[in-house]
Amino acid sequence: MSEPASVPRGAAPGSRGTASPRAVVIGAGLAGMLAAAALHRHAEVTVVDRDVLPAEPAPRKGLPQARHAHLLWSGGARAMEDLLPGVTAAWLAAGARRIPLPTGLVSLSAQGWLRRWPEMEFMISCTRDLLDSVIREQVAKKEGVTLLAGTELLGLEGGALRVTGVRVRTPEGEERVLEADLVVDASGRGSRSVAWLDALGVPQAPMDEVDSGLAYASRIFRAPAGTEDFPVVNVQPDPAQPVPAQSATIVPVEGGRWLVTLSGTHGGQPTASAEEFEAFARGVRDPVVGELIAHAEPLTNVVLTRSTINRRRFFEKVKDWPEGFVAIGDAVATYNPVYGHGMSVAAQGAVALREHVAEHGLAAPGLARRAQRAVALPVKIAWELATGTDIRYPEAIGKQPGGTQKLLGRYVERLMRTATGRPLVAQAFLGVITLSRPLSTLVKPEVLFAVLRGPRRSPLAGPPLTPEERKAVLTAKEPSGTQAAG
Repeated sequence: MSEPASVPRGAAPGSRGTASPRAVVIGAGLAGMLAAAALHRHAEVTVVDRDVLPAEPAPRKGLPQARHAHLLWSGGARAMEDLLPGVTAAWLAAGARRIPLPTGLVSLSAQGWLRRWPEMEFMISCTRDLLDSVIREQVAKKEGVTLLAGTELLGLEGGALRVTGVRVRTPEGEERVLEADLVVDASGRGSRSVAWLDALGVPQAPMDEVDSGLAYASRIFRAPAGTEDFPVVNVQPDPAQPVPAQSATIVPVEGGRWLVTLSGTHGGQPTASAEEFEAFARGVRDPVVGELIAHAEPLTNVVLTRSTINRRRFFEKVKDWPEGFVAIGDAVATYNPVYGHGMSVAAQGAVALREHVAEHGLAAPGLARRAQRAVALPVKIAWELATGTDIRYPEAIGKQPGGTQKLLGRYVERLMRTATGRPLVAQAFLGVITLSRPLSTLVKPEVLFAVLRGPRRSPLAGPPLTPEERKAVLTAKEPSGTQAAG
């Protein structure tokens, strides 16, 4: 792909004669590449990223959180497939797994163990590096998409009424301007869009934060032989208990490995100590994750991350939002990664952007404001799900829930308890948590009536692993070479 010819600095959008519309996307992560996929049929797209991007699945400096477990729920996977037909098959061919939910899920929710009903939703299970690499490869093939790696974004061009492009520094140290009809900020949780817009005179957007003090630690293990179809195993905290929230999760990933992520809030955070990793996993509400990884071989050291604040910028509320600029993904909102919503929200935001550009045109008056409001819709759902729980943990910092929110919280608790024993309610719950269905699903008449009646079946006494799954792990040789006790 060749770089598009430059446009004289100061040229206004629409002043390039018969030239195609141009878009610049800031960030070549998942959100940025999905934004490029959303726009490539409507514009020449240049994607700018400061990192030198790997040619295959591998870590990169600008995405340190990639080494932790990432959950791509069905709501996000469907949106990505919509943007990039065939991407699901490409993931699976590269080693990812499509895991049916709750069939392939062993999960202790706040209200009890979920039963492994026949498939209601699904998730894609693999490393974040593989997810990103496949998407980047797919988008790079698109005609009219140019990727400028190793290129630093210095600021926005234009003024308070319209953003007209970006100013960058090339790998050779040259400063230049990339003119654009639309600039999309997909630069992630480290986005500087607030400062960039402030420099242009754009009013600051309201912001909300909820900080539970969460830290999370991850380690990769070699999965025991015979566990190729092993489920995702997850032990969640109970926010009703006045103790730090701790969780443990096993996600099977490509290469016959388990990616294990632990998390804890103020007073109960995991550490980067390899010696303490298994003990922490055994110390959460159920020891199943610790018991399972005792029979798996560690392949990496422990990676620890503490920057997990839920932060949302309400760009859609800025009265005089500039033409020519849209923010999506983590540049708009970041969430506690335990809930796994960030990637799905970014994908749904990219779909919303594509729909508005297709309907109105890239440089149509008011396009940016309409698209920003549309991007905010999936953000709102994920934000309510994440912060409604996080604010309840000890020492959490943020706006406390009001009476209506507390009432809704009690209803959701009963709903989750009912979901452990009624498939109808489990399906509604999974539809919302995977961002496949709106929040209103939880109060549909049939769901409301079932919740009032409560669970049809008694709670499960322990993790619903099958005898075959238990045998595959518990009869495996321990890393030391000794035979594990059955």
